[in-house]
Amino acid sequence: MPNITLPDGKQLSFSESVTGFQLAEKISKSLSKQALIISVDGQLKDLDFKIEKDSKVKIFTSKDKEGLETIRHDTAHILAMAVQELFPGTQVTIGPVIEDGFYYDFARKEPFTQEDLEKIENKMKDIVDRNEKTYREVWKRNDAIKHFKNNGEHYKAEIINSIPEGEEVSIYFHGKWHDLCRGPHLSSTGKIGKYFKLTKVSGAYWRGDSNNEMLQRVYGTSWSTQKELDEYLNRIEEAEKRDHRKLGKEMDLFHFREESPGSVFWHEKGWNLFQKLISYMRTKQDHAGYKEINTPEILDRTLWEKSGHWEKFGANMYTSTTPDEKVFAIKPMNCPGCVQVFNQGLKSYRDLPLKMSEFGKVHRYEPSGALHGLLRVRAFTQDDAHIFCTEEQITQECLSVTNLILEIYKDLGFKDVILKYSDRPEQRVGEDIIWDKSKVDYLLIGDSFVHGACVNSKDNFAGNLKALTKKNVINLGYGGNGPLINLATLIEYLPSQKVDKILWFYFEENDLQELNLEIRNSILKNYLDNRSFSQNLKVKQSLIDKYSENLMKIKIENKNFDKKIFNESLSYKLLELIKSVKNIAILYEFRKKFFLRKKNDIENKDKSYSNNIDELTEILKIANYIAENKGAKLYFIYLPGFWRYSSDVNLRSYNLVKESVQNLNIEFIDIHESFFKKQTDPLKFFPFRKFGHYNEEGYSQVSKKIFQLIKGSSN
Repeated sequence: MPNITLPDGKQLSFSESVTGFQLAEKISKSLSKQALIISVDGQLKDLDFKIEKDSKVKIFTSKDKEGLETIRHDTAHILAMAVQELFPGTQVTIGPVIEDGFYYDFARKEPFTQEDLEKIENKMKDIVDRNEKTYREVWKRNDAIKHFKNNGEHYKAEIINSIPEGEEVSIYFHGKWHDLCRGPHLSSTGKIGKYFKLTKVSGAYWRGDSNNEMLQRVYGTSWSTQKELDEYLNRIEEAEKRDHRKLGKEMDLFHFREESPGSVFWHEKGWNLFQKLISYMRTKQDHAGYKEINTPEILDRTLWEKSGHWEKFGANMYTSTTPDEKVFAIKPMNCPGCVQVFNQGLKSYRDLPLKMSEFGKVHRYEPSGALHGLLRVRAFTQDDAHIFCTEEQITQECLSVTNLILEIYKDLGFKDVILKYSDRPEQRVGEDIIWDKSKVDYLLIGDSFVHGACVNSKDNFAGNLKALTKKNVINLGYGGNGPLINLATLIEYLPSQKVDKILWFYFEENDLQELNLEIRNSILKNYLDNRSFSQNLKVKQSLIDKYSENLMKIKIENKNFDKKIFNESLSYKLLELIKSVKNIAILYEFRKKFFLRKKNDIENKDKSYSNNIDELTEILKIANYIAENKGAKLYFIYLPGFWRYSSDVNLRSYNLVKESVQNLNIEFIDIHESFFKKQTDPLKFFPFRKFGHYNEEGYSQVSKKIFQLIKGSSN
């Protein structure tokens, strides 16, 4: 009897196994018509896949990236099917999905013509009209090899032979025609629609090796609607009119020659334009604090071996051996040379961050078939930069360089820009232990307790956990945050790299009270009501910092602002705090006054605001969903206030909060029960025995307890 959990947290129970199609039908008739494939616990499956155990399931339609890619994958199969129906004896090899389309490689003596492409397209449309059922079979490895060899499909037999022992050999049928494929696929050939177009034919070596046979690669594009197809074809047509290679020749800017493939012969006008672009970049980098250097284009092999590039990228390097048998390489990248400049002389941590830029000429061997004008070359100038900084400076420097990149693209007229961080590429230099530091082991969310009120940064939760674990810890806590701002902070600032554990700190004294204020804010409310809502604040950090700094200056200069209480209660320097803001303080009014609440005030407010439990539950549900999608585990850390130990205070919301958290299957860590309750004098962990935050010893002991409990939970 599987229990199915949907992306929004809703659960559906079934008395027996259920297919993806049946699940979609259970949700709504319209969804069952639109559904294409599903994911079960993160694995993509066909609609007829039977779900037999408790699973997290997501249904994809043509509006989803996964759905559109499946349409294109199916279209590639229909292409191969059509080719073999029209041209018997043609062998099929591989047909993957690529950006905006697909291709399939064929082994055929006669070359495909433009007329052939039109015939193939028409045959594909016939196959769509036949609406033949698609289904999957798993074959024994040897049986599959024998079958394809007997059918004259020697390439397919070779592929199957390379599949590791024990791995499934999956065969997909479209009617009687079949192909080796992992899937998933649509339920029938009619599902793909007729919104496709074959675009061109080119040559391609078998397995990308120039020593192997030359195949014919047929490219195509496929979309979910005719409108999308027409728009794409129009974009391609317009792009061809503006092909930079054609314009470069017409405008007397540059040209290419076979004597130096992949290298640019710049003419006077083109070189002048290129130098102006460099001048612009030089100005932007100078204003951003970069120091320009220049390093040799040819370096000894030993340096490339030391850097790790020889092993990882040696195949793409141009090399030369001198008469004295020394091996040199033309640099494919600037990194090792820049590091040599950094290594020259003594450097202090006070010199960091140190930013170095270089307009370095680099050379990389690219296959001739991959060359494409100025877009894919073998020689180019790289406006490179390297930032040397401490681990604590990494986050801010990443934000700064991201803002710089976005500013440059904006100046050049680009508005929709997507940045991708190479946080652990397949080909990389350096030991994995170094790359592991890019992983976030602990991400902390919360209010002033997490920020670290009353102690230095090394003595707060983040500092202690970093010392205890020797792992990467990021602190997103900030004074005055409530649960909704915590959620917004998580949405806006969750790092792009892998996150292992998210620690959500909850303060019993005022978090529900803060929530009651937060849900009245129309902007903040969006984070609760719309799961896709984001203001993209990560790339606006400099604006937020400036806003926050100006706001606090106004507050301090205001005569009605109680500076004395503020300065006495918080030990950190105000402006230093503001400069390190990493949250969405712009959305939430800073406290007009900092004061210590009275006992009866605590009791009354706890009672009156207990009705915000439903909102808290929904917030935590969303946070847990975000954590799971990130591959992280969410921990709820319940922090007691000092009033609990200084007087007899009944905090009525405790059981409601605990029950809510546990019902969501979130790990509940109760610091009162696990630590303070066991102390003979709990008040000794609070400043002067009369203030709500912890002292250094309090932060240290609570951090140790959190670490122990999480470690025990993981084990």
